Amino acid sequence: MGILIVLLIVFLVEVFLGGSENTNVLMKMGAMSNYAVVVGHQWWRLFAAQFLHIGVMHLVSNAVIIYYMGQYMEPIMGHTRFLVTYLLAGMGGNLMSLAFSSDRGLSAGASTALFGLFGAMTAIGLRNIHNPMISYLGRQAFVLALINLALDIFVPGIDILGHIGGLIVGFLLAIIMGDRVMRTYNPKWRVLAGAVLIFYIVWTVRTGMVINF
Repeated sequence: MGILIVLLIVFLVEVFLGGSENTNVLMKMGAMSNYAVVVGHQWWRLFAAQFLHIGVMHLVSNAVIIYYMGQYMEPIMGHTRFLVTYLLAGMGGNLMSLAFSSDRGLSAGASTALFGLFGAMTAIGLRNIHNPMISYLGRQAFVLALINLALDIFVPGIDILGHIGGLIVGFLLAIIMGDRVMRTYNPKWRVLAGAVLIFYIVWTVRTGMVINF
């Protein structure tokens, strides 16, 4: 998958510049820093942070699940929908982090995008509830999301709010964009999901603009 190649290349650049756990390297390459985003107007970090990883295990754990999810989600969604969901959910998760996580913290990783895939597959499973296989995959994705969120509680330094944000945005995007399997779809659900997504963006941006130390 192209996404995994990009993640590996970015990680190698981190190592080359001084190490993936080096705070200066992470800041230089775009890790999430609420202060830098708001005060420094570095909104590009919302996008860049999802490609950075802090340590080999961080990269490997995310890459394995992304590969697993991509194997069945990409054929169901289509390449473009899958990529758009991945990227926008990653940014959406970082918006939640901007709004409610510590303004002193520094975060990075594809986890926000990964939870977006969990959310998207959950929505697709609900849309295709009469398709046993897709419905099962949707339930499985939701259970995986819950398990990972539960584990987040017990692991220090995990940006659980970013994960929740990615999950929400991925779910909404899947409703808006649809999938390859179910061609006909009541447009009112797309309109509703679009309205909720707009509210989410405005809410998290407005909340995140207040920096507290």
